[in-house]
Amino acid sequence: MKRFLGLITMLVALTVTTKAQEYMAMNYTFAKGQQFEMEQKSRSETYMTVNDVVQRTTRDYNNIISIEATEVNPGKTILTFRYKELKFNFNAKNQNIFVDAKVANDKEPFQAGLKNILDKPFTVEIQSTGIVNKVDGLDNILDNAAAAFSALKKNEQEAYMKLMKDQFGTDAFRSWLEQLLIMYPAHGIKTGTQWEENVPMRGGLIGSIDLYWNLQTWDTQTAKIGGTSKIKTDKVQMLTLEDGIKATAEISGSTSSNYLVERSTGLPSICVQTTEMNGNYTYKADKAKKIRKDLKVPIKVVTNASYKIKQMK
Repeated sequence: MKRFLGLITMLVALTVTTKAQEYMAMNYTFAKGQQFEMEQKSRSETYMTVNDVVQRTTRDYNNIISIEATEVNPGKTILTFRYKELKFNFNAKNQNIFVDAKVANDKEPFQAGLKNILDKPFTVEIQSTGIVNKVDGLDNILDNAAAAFSALKKNEQEAYMKLMKDQFGTDAFRSWLEQLLIMYPAHGIKTGTQWEENVPMRGGLIGSIDLYWNLQTWDTQTAKIGGTSKIKTDKVQMLTLEDGIKATAEISGSTSSNYLVERSTGLPSICVQTTEMNGNYTYKADKAKKIRKDLKVPIKVVTNASYKIKQMK
């Protein structure tokens, strides 16, 4: 009996070892007409200390986006995205903006602007490896949505348009999409394989993001993949911040991600991410902005996000 149990144990161990040594291919594979729905929930908190006064800004997203494979070619696919639900809560400097794009709010102009984004198609061209080639049509949608601000004063129009583009424009969208989608290597991978990619920071900050992934476990249908990233700004590049303040940024941070991937498409059915960034802005002296000399402004950003993608058709 002991010999029999010992043989079974050896066979199980051999099977596990063999499985761990097997290679598999991972990439994004779509059929024209496939449809998906993505639910995005995230909260970002930013803390800036200006002249010993802490300024806190929060941004909450609760969005549902439809995705359709509208053009499939060898090595790349064009995916059409549409916001189906869009809820956004912004709180900064004692100003709170809460918007549900589907719920009318005559007292909040931003609601009308985001309502104009709903159900408007824009496209993403993605390689089979997960590299995003381009995002088309999104900024045009936002430009047209800005008509909702036409009755406001010019400075108010500019402020709302900047807020909308900073949160939902092409650079912002592409930035989080590049950190959400795993970029797969061209070669096969096995349990324990690690690989990496680099993308530029997009939007307000200038710098680069080093992305790393590792294959933890897999079976015929799914794969569990862990991810990390190292974020670093270019500390000599000049930026224009809110209120037209000129500054440089010396900020670094990291992201930790966990994915459950559907092998049939390569898309993550579940992704959970945590990002923390720390560093300093250096506001440049500007008499017009009442900044008498260069001013160091410590900053901390913490973001927690979760995504769910399910196939609808």
